[in-house]
Amino acid sequence: MGTLILVDLQNDFLPGGALAVPRGDETVVVANAVMACFARVVATQDWHPPAHGSFAANHQGRVPGEMIELGGVAQVLWPVHCVQDTPGSAFAPGLAAQRIERVFVKGTDPGVDSYSGFFDNDHRSATGLGDDLRERGETEVAVLGLATDYCVKATALDALRLGLRVQLIVDGCRAVDLQPGDGERAIAEMRAAGIEIVTSAELLAAADAVTR
Repeated sequence: MGTLILVDLQNDFLPGGALAVPRGDETVVVANAVMACFARVVATQDWHPPAHGSFAANHQGRVPGEMIELGGVAQVLWPVHCVQDTPGSAFAPGLAAQRIERVFVKGTDPGVDSYSGFFDNDHRSATGLGDDLRERGETEVAVLGLATDYCVKATALDALRLGLRVQLIVDGCRAVDLQPGDGERAIAEMRAAGIEIVTSAELLAAADAVTR
């Protein structure tokens, strides 16, 4: 069943990390459980240079949560996180990373952020994920990871724009919720766009029915 895209399951987004997503560690259990339901597993990885423009520390007098313009688009300023080749950028402990066939890094350009696993936020540069799926003739993907209201939403919506059938594994996602309810609003936006909202239990039940 298609390709599973694991979005940014990295140390800095887990509890105790530089940009911790509440209960973010719970997504790892779901990811491991559903991998066997898919023909292929790929992952995205935030991979920022230290001077990345999305870091509040790189803008004098600015603090995380403030808004600026970066790369011609609105940008939330974040704590320094997922810097290339640091422990915070590594995949989460316990993730069955040996099942991941290919990793697509993003956020490497200091002048623009990259929430989506497909494109930078200005949609001028691509990560290669879209080309990879197209070359394989892929027609459907499922998405889970961190965080619901930012990188997961951007990845799922871009997949839909590229003509793919998209499922969001909702219990495999957690939200930043800078504003209360951001995560729920993101899910509603994805559903309204045509993304199918599913649970890991539903996927596992369907896979079990096929094997019987």
